[in-house]
Amino acid sequence: MNKIMQSTIKIILVLLFFFPILWIALSSLKLQSELFTFPLSLLPENPTLENYRSAFKTGNFLLYFKNTTIVAVVSTTITILINTMSGYALSKYIFKGRDTIFFIMIATLMIPLQVILVPIFILEKNLGMLNTLMGIIIPPAATPTGIFLARQYMMTIPNSLIEAARIDGGSEWFIFQRIILPLSKPIIATLAIFSFMWRWNDFLWPFIVIAKQKKYTLQLALANFVGQYDVDWSKLLSMTVISIIPLVIVFLMFQKYFIKGMTSGGVKF
Repeated sequence: MNKIMQSTIKIILVLLFFFPILWIALSSLKLQSELFTFPLSLLPENPTLENYRSAFKTGNFLLYFKNTTIVAVVSTTITILINTMSGYALSKYIFKGRDTIFFIMIATLMIPLQVILVPIFILEKNLGMLNTLMGIIIPPAATPTGIFLARQYMMTIPNSLIEAARIDGGSEWFIFQRIILPLSKPIIATLAIFSFMWRWNDFLWPFIVIAKQKKYTLQLALANFVGQYDVDWSKLLSMTVISIIPLVIVFLMFQKYFIKGMTSGGVKF
């Protein structure tokens, strides 16, 4: 009986979480006139792909999709590289001030993003990075949360493996590349999911840095469909559906490592 109740509750929760996505996907197949007919219907009366064709043809969707893909992939790669190297140094190297540096870095989590927006904007302006994709990619490359997760996970890797490699003549880069990174797949997958989803869905920082429409990311483009007096719901829904697909693919690729990466070494200091 308990198993039946648990299964029923799980199914209800899945349906509740999945329903908004299903509603958006089915509504994207409706014409603009059908979206506001009463009574409302879940299934489209005359399913059509015209909204998708229009979004690709007149909405510059491919350009925004390409910009967002570049930002998400490059920034995720840089983030993983910086966070794993920092986490390795803070977990396996013993040097004066190591713990102080770590706790100062963790303390920066309490600083709201809004506090540092203006200084970073001025810095990017002086460096000539405004209206460029690199202006979106570089500032949030190293995250305290990512370094914390990488450091905590790498503390669970036995030091004897590193010492054995050093005795055999392995260089520090060889140890990091051939021993630490392969053993850190769960936390790398977790960082990849977090970073990719954050950069793909980020609106605030691109909105501040980017003014030229040809450099827009998907979130800026979606917001552009919301006008002062009118909203192009058909294109908005179709572009929203397509923008969700890469996130689902990334999560499915790395989900088997996700829970292990979040829980391993979570309480070890």
